[in-house]
Amino acid sequence: MKITNILTDHTIIIDELERSIKLYNWNSILSFLPKGSYLVGGYIRDIILGRVTGDVDVDIVVPLNAIEIGKKISDNIESKFIILDKKREVVRIILNHISIDIANQISSTIEGDLSSRDFSINSIAFLFDKKCLFDPLNGLKDLELSLLRTFSEKNLLNDPLRILRCFRFVAELNFKIDLQLIAFIKKNKGLLYLVAKERINYEIQKIVKGANALEAVILVKQLNIFGTDNSYKDSIFLDLQKINYTELNHHEKETFLPLFFISQILDEVSLEKFRFSRAEISKIKLLRKWHFLLKKKNISQLNELDRFSLHQQLETFFPSFIFYLPQNIQLDWLNRWRDKDDKLFHPSNLLSGDVIKKNLKIKDGPILGELLQYLSKELAYKRLNNFDEAIYKAKQWIEQNVPKM
Repeated sequence: MKITNILTDHTIIIDELERSIKLYNWNSILSFLPKGSYLVGGYIRDIILGRVTGDVDVDIVVPLNAIEIGKKISDNIESKFIILDKKREVVRIILNHISIDIANQISSTIEGDLSSRDFSINSIAFLFDKKCLFDPLNGLKDLELSLLRTFSEKNLLNDPLRILRCFRFVAELNFKIDLQLIAFIKKNKGLLYLVAKERINYEIQKIVKGANALEAVILVKQLNIFGTDNSYKDSIFLDLQKINYTELNHHEKETFLPLFFISQILDEVSLEKFRFSRAEISKIKLLRKWHFLLKKKNISQLNELDRFSLHQQLETFFPSFIFYLPQNIQLDWLNRWRDKDDKLFHPSNLLSGDVIKKNLKIKDGPILGELLQYLSKELAYKRLNNFDEAIYKAKQWIEQNVPKM
């Protein structure tokens, strides 16, 4: 559904919500909700934006007794039941691809409750009793303007992760951030370090995988969200606005740009701090290793072994590295990487370790590893064509490199 006339015709949204309620057969849930309950948050926002996907996240507010109500619903529909916050009474019901959070209203009025939410676009309520929308903070208008705005800065201070979530909305929805909110972010970005590292990691992953990740990452860098005043001047960071991203196809952008973007907003200390996986950290270290090497040495000056090692180490995520290369060779190297038969960009071997051990009486150990590396390099540079040539070269290498016993 397009955002047209939403300010004057709420029936379009209400009809879509009611169709959704029927689609997911919510009658067994609604029958347990007391008077005064309402739907709120991202589900309404995504209905309006036409972004509802197969995985549905729903937020429902009830006047009182959220735990008791949630347990009854869970028992009735035979779903998983989790108490997220016992003191504040926040529960989650999970049934297949649907996740429903139920919480107590925290203010004496619905308007007061909505005013405590993070952003105006998440503060639109659908009142189940009256079957109408309630939008006291003009969230619908902000959706129409693609504008991210908060009612009160205190709402973000209550959970500083919401500062980072601003960039997620830029990445996922292509929204602009209100200028007052930008000023607040600049002033309070340091509070992010009070947030659980796993939560920060989760938001960063969402940012770099968004459809408009580039705009969000550029904004993160401009506001220096994760660094000291001088960190983004470091040579590991590139000017993202000068890069031609069109050389990557859609699949390559989805698969390899997130790693590149992470490497452009976090240094290695932050990667460790925010609990990135060993695999992610290892890949980013390799990106930077080869970036620094190529800053010192022209790409044409790499010897055969260095060039082979580059492709061997970066093979599985090479498009993440493409922008560190001189622009005049990027497309050529990318096309060669796309060719799975190119043995330099996809190193392989004509002989396995077991075959070498059987035919040439070599045991497991460093010597076998060096021999396999040599044969793979010879194949990459087209100095090997078949099994017999590989056996012959292996014998030659052994005679020259293995001490006689």
